Amino acid sequence: MKVPDRTLIRNLVVREWRELVTIKASDRPWQMPFAAAIASGGPMLVAAAFDRVAEGVVAALAGLVFLYLPSTPMHHRMVTLMACAFGMISCFALGALSHLVPAARVPLITLCAILVTMVCRYYRVAAPGSLFFIMTAAIAAYSPGTLADALFRTGILAIGCINAVLIAFLYSLHILRRRRPDPIPAIQQPTYDYVWVDSVIIGLLVGLSLAVAQLLSLEKAYWVPVSCLAVLQGLSLRASWNRQVHRILGTGIGLGVTWVLLLVLKDGWTIAIAIILLTFLIETAVVRHYGFAAIFITPLTILLAEAPMLGDESSTGLIQARFIDTLLGAYIGFIGAVALHSPGFRSRFGRVLRRLSPKRLADLDQ
Repeated sequence: MKVPDRTLIRNLVVREWRELVTIKASDRPWQMPFAAAIASGGPMLVAAAFDRVAEGVVAALAGLVFLYLPSTPMHHRMVTLMACAFGMISCFALGALSHLVPAARVPLITLCAILVTMVCRYYRVAAPGSLFFIMTAAIAAYSPGTLADALFRTGILAIGCINAVLIAFLYSLHILRRRRPDPIPAIQQPTYDYVWVDSVIIGLLVGLSLAVAQLLSLEKAYWVPVSCLAVLQGLSLRASWNRQVHRILGTGIGLGVTWVLLLVLKDGWTIAIAIILLTFLIETAVVRHYGFAAIFITPLTILLAEAPMLGDESSTGLIQARFIDTLLGAYIGFIGAVALHSPGFRSRFGRVLRRLSPKRLADLDQ
């Protein structure tokens, strides 16, 4: 058996270290993270004033739709964002429905992941892509309550989306006076493999990660499919590997930040302030270093999903559960990324899918 050369190993370690610590340049204006923080944290401040934390975190979750605002002219910005708001409301409603029918949870989340990924790829929706749509559906799928509760929460989420769109409009009025908008990108002719094959593979892997979490009896395993999808969104196998490493390390540190936050978060006001600060830090950092942003993504997501129940369960148990979820989701995501970026696998899977697809879809790129 040939022993790897020490120089080769050293070069590999150096390359991995450079990938881990490289900070990218960004021209993102500070007003954008600030507006995003207000879109999520503003509703939580209102909820804190009326002592309605549970409703506030749902509206804060809706504020994430602001992040889909493109840098295009005003009319294109608003149409795009309103379409994304409709998609987020639909995903939340679908996830809430799956909670009422637990046996349908995996199929519905899988279907949601396939459809959302397909739409995002067809219209070339930029990062975060399908991630927050699936996260919204997954959180709703593990939110306890009756049908009436699900309908009420969906209405609250819709109000939060309207608030985010309004803030995006005011932000756009300001920023378009300072910066020239980017041209509206032309929708390129979609290919069958990129839009259909990849979307089905990604959706099935997201569903598989959730199914595995349920087989392992992981409680509130919403973070497993989200972690899986975050890794799968890498544009290449190398990018998926980097995202896996960044996400695991960032989540590990972020859980420590979460533990500290849980010691000081006592009411709706402190939760609202934490959401505002975390959102601002994430949107400032994510375009520069994904791993550093993941440190703050972890506590933000836990707050958006668990804030109403804080104090009802052990902080240590909550942190351990989320770390296990991240490890499981990232592992399945990377294994899936190996298949997703394998030409042989995609070719064989694509041939099978073409035979099962309507002729009009099978001939999409011909």
